[in-house]
Amino acid sequence: MPSWWRVLLLGMGGSLLLLTGMASAQPARGPAAKPQPGIDVQDYDFALTLSDTTDRIEGTATVRLRVTTDTLSAVRLDLIGRNQAQATAPSRVTGMRVASVTEAGRTVPYRHRNDILRIDPASDLEAGQTHTFRIQYAGVPADGLIIGTNRHGDRTFFGDNWPNRARHWLPVVDHLSDKATVEFRVTAPSTYEVVSNGALVNDSTSGGTRVTHWRTDVPLPPKIMVIGVADFAVDTAGTVDGVPVQSWVYPEDRAAGFKDLGQAPPILRFFEQNLGPYPYPKLANVQSTTRYGGMENASAIFYSEKAVADGKDSTPLLAHEIAHQWFGNTVTEADWSHLWLSEGFATYLTALYLEHARGTAALRRYMRRARKRVAKFHEKKPDTPLVDTTYSDPNALLNTNPYQKGAWVLHMLRQRVGTRTFWKGLRAYYDRYRHQNASTRDFRAVMEDVSGQELEPYFDQWTRRAGHPVIEGTWRYDAAADECVVTLRQTQDAAPFRVPVEVRVETENTSLTTINLQGRKRTTRIDCAEAPSSVTLDPNVHLLAERSMSRAE
Repeated sequence: MPSWWRVLLLGMGGSLLLLTGMASAQPARGPAAKPQPGIDVQDYDFALTLSDTTDRIEGTATVRLRVTTDTLSAVRLDLIGRNQAQATAPSRVTGMRVASVTEAGRTVPYRHRNDILRIDPASDLEAGQTHTFRIQYAGVPADGLIIGTNRHGDRTFFGDNWPNRARHWLPVVDHLSDKATVEFRVTAPSTYEVVSNGALVNDSTSGGTRVTHWRTDVPLPPKIMVIGVADFAVDTAGTVDGVPVQSWVYPEDRAAGFKDLGQAPPILRFFEQNLGPYPYPKLANVQSTTRYGGMENASAIFYSEKAVADGKDSTPLLAHEIAHQWFGNTVTEADWSHLWLSEGFATYLTALYLEHARGTAALRRYMRRARKRVAKFHEKKPDTPLVDTTYSDPNALLNTNPYQKGAWVLHMLRQRVGTRTFWKGLRAYYDRYRHQNASTRDFRAVMEDVSGQELEPYFDQWTRRAGHPVIEGTWRYDAAADECVVTLRQTQDAAPFRVPVEVRVETENTSLTTINLQGRKRTTRIDCAEAPSSVTLDPNVHLLAERSMSRAE
């Protein structure tokens, strides 16, 4: 859940948990990193040395990549250099400086300018070739790897890459479409524990130095490749289908932190049962200095130190970040404009877990409040669709649209295809695009295959078009006909939406009728043996719309 915006997470009894990032730690602004054409990175191996006496890191990156075109003149990786970093942090010299690039022990010419490391092998680059480059570099990260102190004054190192800040400390293709396996070999003072993605390969101490080696066997986007280095207390909260569920917290927060993060096992079990096998060898929930309320790093989720051990219900936050392990991490959006395939999924899967654990009333509270957020957002940005291609910086997409509106698009899709088919569709989507990237069109195609329905009009209306309907209803009782006459009008300035509207008529025998509102206005007659005590629009919270209903005079 990468956001320093106030992100809505609803707990039991209508309680509201508002998570904010640290106001003093706004993400570094700048253009989005782009995919580097002509290459496909297969694997990263990062050897990093950290120190207590300096914020300077020393790194050796071994990058194995495949050439995908015959027209490639050079290999390009993202790496923030010293010039750009000094401009953004003039109080100290920051940024990375490359010392050498080699392949098979031989020096390879390179140029590091404008935050791009250009590597020029002596031989021609041809499609199908595999190259492995070894890059030695060093410097003080201005961002990405956050080196500082935690709330107890202890020194810590935490990767915080979203959306494209890995390039501040790692030479990578810093775009979510280029996924690769990764390993971290971290050399640090022996007083620290090190957590990272994947499985622990080795952890050894010699004198005052500790070397820790983590490795993933499945590809990840750089936004979720991280390390966490601090003095931790570690607990295993449980095991789910052979997967250890761990809690990593500051020793001072041991009791409360273990209690908070210990809620994770039943959440993991629920998602495994409904979405498919958990994709990683462990689930580590980690207290950290991330600027976000939570950051879904693969198998090593980082939570704000303020959100852990705060005495509040952490269930919605945990559910959101754990859901990302399936959607966002394993199935990753093809580009930032499809962010809702990550954030909307995690937001709605949180709602589904709350429905499972706390009942339908909890789901409805959650979706009502999400709907209010969407309405407020559309007041400020009435022309912004869910799939927003107008951004220049992915940080600008961290708003209500991909989160709450994305959740509502899924909620309405569930009503349209049915709950059983909806879950079946999510499982099929996960299975088809596991460890790959997918777009909104890809998701739509899977749901069409599973449901047998034509869903293009639905997806066009709710993902490509901005706004939502505003529906004003009136009703009157026609005693002569024993009917209730209901008139619905769409009053928004934009063109009418095509939506099903549920109407509940309260009499001795309450009835529920669905009116398909296709245009600006529709009048419908509903059988009523007696005058209703009330008529309500959308009583089950199934429609993203502003609604009102009054009795006609």
